[in-house]
Amino acid sequence: MGTISVEHLFRDYGNGKGVFDVTFHVQQGEVFGFLGPNGAGKTTTIRHLMGFLRAKSGSCTINGLDCWKERDKIQLKLGYIPGEISFFDDMTGTEFLRFLSHYRGLGKESRERELVERFQFDPKGKIKKMSKGMKQKLGIVAAFIHDPEIIILDEPTSGLDPLMQSCFVNLVAEEKKKGKTILMSSHMFEEVERTCDHIGIIREGKIVAVDAVEALRKRHIRSYTVMLESEALAKAFARDLGGTQSGITVTVTAKQSMEEIFMHYYGGGKDV
Repeated sequence: MGTISVEHLFRDYGNGKGVFDVTFHVQQGEVFGFLGPNGAGKTTTIRHLMGFLRAKSGSCTINGLDCWKERDKIQLKLGYIPGEISFFDDMTGTEFLRFLSHYRGLGKESRERELVERFQFDPKGKIKKMSKGMKQKLGIVAAFIHDPEIIILDEPTSGLDPLMQSCFVNLVAEEKKKGKTILMSSHMFEEVERTCDHIGIIREGKIVAVDAVEALRKRHIRSYTVMLESEALAKAFARDLGGTQSGITVTVTAKQSMEEIFMHYYGGGKDV
């Protein structure tokens, strides 16, 4: 049982769409990366955790509370960025954040100013006139404004430029140091590698791998054996590349990137 627990979750939409016997756990204080292409079941799983969908079978709990029956209690300590953000478009960003602060009963404990400055976000304009990146910044501020203990992020850096993506990765790393529990769905392999402790990979609605990032890397190490003309050449080659030498034979190991590991579970060069 983890702070976030999904147990044998099942929902069938037909035509192979849905989630089928999905199980994983996110422990307190860790960042869990949830990987998979569009349509694999990431957002469906997240919507169950948010209490937007009721499980057909299986269960979703956060802090031991049922995500459907006790979602009101869960929401008090939860921050969320949806994959497709919708706002009250006729509001300005300032008006929306004021509404959100009032809704959550925030006072001096609000993190609005800190986050607005951090992401170089001007909230004064009308939301309907904001670019995709600006709306994403507003979504980030809204998710973190009440300093939540648990954070669920569905493609959180979509639409952000590389500078703001890096800023967001730094924010996640800081929240992790504070003991926050974070589930993050992402297509950005670099941000997953920089922030996540454990990874869950979902394919066609089924979990195909759940493990620590380092454990996944160790399972997918590639080894290369090279035979050279002389022992002297082999010794120099091994020294330069950090391999192991046996006579004129040198063995070199290479860690795969998270993207390469992900592609392994999706059939190598198959388009995802």
